[in-house]
Amino acid sequence: MKLQFINIGKPHDENLKTAIEDFTKRINNYYKTEWLIIPPVKNATALSTEELKKQEGKIIISKITEADFLVLLDETGKEFNSVELASFISQRTAATKQIIFLIGGAFGVSNEIKQRANFMWSLSKLVFPHMIVRLILAEQVYRACTILRNEKYHHS
Repeated sequence: MKLQFINIGKPHDENLKTAIEDFTKRINNYYKTEWLIIPPVKNATALSTEELKKQEGKIIISKITEADFLVLLDETGKEFNSVELASFISQRTAATKQIIFLIGGAFGVSNEIKQRANFMWSLSKLVFPHMIVRLILAEQVYRACTILRNEKYHHS
């Protein structure tokens, strides 16, 4: 079983990089995990929002397979508490070889990506900078892993 975190954007912010890498390393104790940071589209400022999302969508589609379970982080998605997230991950890991958690570009994702997504998950009704979303995602997935193993990290 493998987890992949995909994000359109710049490399990890230096202020958050150590924490993101630390949680990713911890997750690797449970599932093989990697980040794929897709650089921003060239000449993005010259493109309309819709054209930018379409171009980003083509890149994303080229990085995933039909067999991948795609979880799109989206403000309109379902919210979980930590225990519910753990249960969700447990169910998915039993049924697929790879779960991909996708953080879209600055303007969201194309309709093609929304249609391809197997599930849409909202971290919160609040809006966060993408770099902070990376950290929250890594920490929450790590927390879910510890819940599944009844380890002490999560206190309910």
